[in-house]
Amino acid sequence: MRYGPAMTDVLVRRHGVAVLECAADGPPLATDADATDLVGTALGAGVEMVAVPVARLAPEFFTLASGVAGILLQKLVTYRLRLAVVGDIGAHLATSRALRDLVAESNRGNQVWFVDSAADLDTRLAAERRRP
Repeated sequence: MRYGPAMTDVLVRRHGVAVLECAADGPPLATDADATDLVGTALGAGVEMVAVPVARLAPEFFTLASGVAGILLQKLVTYRLRLAVVGDIGAHLATSRALRDLVAESNRGNQVWFVDSAADLDTRLAAERRRP
């Protein structure tokens, strides 16, 4: 995955957090190399969080046995980058207890979040700022 002028990924600040918002129409995140490229871009940009639209995730991401989710999550966590998966994953949740468990556990922490929209991400970040 290469980032450059043709891509529409943008760097923004959301409630004081530097976020790389990935374009929905970019290449799918499916491999270790994709995760490595994403980490390199995020670190180079000096962001704290990466927001990835559901459309950018390879379908295998939602089948935990495939290992795709594990590769991406571990790579980002290893480099202390936070991840927000943005979009509706209800259909995937309906068919996988393991995925429901992962989402529930992730959303209890602050490293990986699954949110339905950018507005939901804003709400979570705003609440985080208000905590002592």
